[in-house]
Amino acid sequence: MKLEQIARLCGAETPGAEFNRIEPIGFSIDTRTISSGELFFAIRGVKTDGHHFLADAFARGACGAVVARGADLSVVKDKPLLVVEDTLLALQSLASGIIKEWGRTIVAITGSSGKTTTKELTAHLLSANFTVLKTTGNLNNFYGLPLSILQMASSGCSPEDFDCAVLEMGMSAPGEIRRMCQIAPPQIAVVTNVGAAHLEFFKSVEAIADAKAELVEGLKPGGLAVLNADDPLVYRMRSRHSGPNLTFAVEREADVRASEIDASGLTGTSFKLRTRQREVLVRLPLPGRHNIYNALAAAAVADHLGVELEVIAGLLAEAKPAKMRGQIITFSQGFTVIDDSYNSNPGALREMLGTLSRTSGYSRRIAVLGEMLELGAAAPDLHRSCGRYAAQTGVDLLLGVRGLAREILSGAGEAGLPQMAMQFFETAEEAALWLFDNLRQGDLVLIKGSRGVRMDLIVAKLKERFTEVPG
Repeated sequence: MKLEQIARLCGAETPGAEFNRIEPIGFSIDTRTISSGELFFAIRGVKTDGHHFLADAFARGACGAVVARGADLSVVKDKPLLVVEDTLLALQSLASGIIKEWGRTIVAITGSSGKTTTKELTAHLLSANFTVLKTTGNLNNFYGLPLSILQMASSGCSPEDFDCAVLEMGMSAPGEIRRMCQIAPPQIAVVTNVGAAHLEFFKSVEAIADAKAELVEGLKPGGLAVLNADDPLVYRMRSRHSGPNLTFAVEREADVRASEIDASGLTGTSFKLRTRQREVLVRLPLPGRHNIYNALAAAAVADHLGVELEVIAGLLAEAKPAKMRGQIITFSQGFTVIDDSYNSNPGALREMLGTLSRTSGYSRRIAVLGEMLELGAAAPDLHRSCGRYAAQTGVDLLLGVRGLAREILSGAGEAGLPQMAMQFFETAEEAALWLFDNLRQGDLVLIKGSRGVRMDLIVAKLKERFTEVPG
């Protein structure tokens, strides 16, 4: 797209005849990662203002910038500028205009956990019958989603090049998913679960459910809601729209269901997948019962769109874990790491502790758990509860990292884990140093915590110190 067309779609003043034919190769809202030839959106945020970095954006090769009327533009007044009332709204309007021009099926996915894995599995299954676009990484909020759509468009995609797009939608406040549905109205909405993630910004988990339900309410007329029937807060969303619903579950009857489950090993899970009165054996190379739910959600979408059940099973057998989301890393020194360091919340942590406890063949089970952020006033109690659960599942050693992770240890102590089996560290680096000296052959180590605690640094330092077995 040329700047002239971009200006039309986002309601900007055109930059002038001499600039109208400029064609950006991409889009950016961050001068730290901008590439030469990209169009820069000067977004005003809570902590910073992109207009302060306009000179830097052009110094790094920006082909133009979208700026707010009234901003100080003196240092870039001779540059290609698209002037709008609100730069964030312009970013979103441009993405919305592209979605309308594409006119393709949109599958949108939300949930307190499992969004990215479900997105990846859904796109993978749909690739059997369709050409599929998907959001990259976890660009899933009302900044990231439109930016991801623009990145798809700048890669040269036209409506003739693909059949559907699978989009991840996250949120940390009411109304955010509603706005994303206005940008990219879905024909299919998937809700994986509702838990205590981002509880700091909500009065209750029920309020989180209401915010997640905006995805169902934002469906196009006649659109399909794909809902987790084992999660009561998700199952209630059936009434939030007038269109059809498709349910998936493990514990109760549903349209798509898993039974005869074996989730006891790190190599993955196996289960019978039943849909439309047919069933097939699935071997999913992703560990943990929580990944069965992610697979069921993806299978429900694929089955609805006509992918054969046997093809679904075959493609699920090829699945790979997303980075830092349950990756299994084996070291030649004889210990194994479950890298689930990308993020954490109480529900997701319990699932991974369950996976740790069900895995046999290891001499010690070690949980290295970082503080869980954005849990609000309930945070201490939620950390203690997870600590009690860790002790009950039989961990041999429990390491807490930063802040309220002390409460995880406190809860574990209340549930009977000996004090000598627990250690607390202020930083991820300190925890890594302890592991250097104390890991043994036969250990199985779970590493998990909120993104801001940087538990991924522990994994990186283990890889630097020890020898990873290729696989």
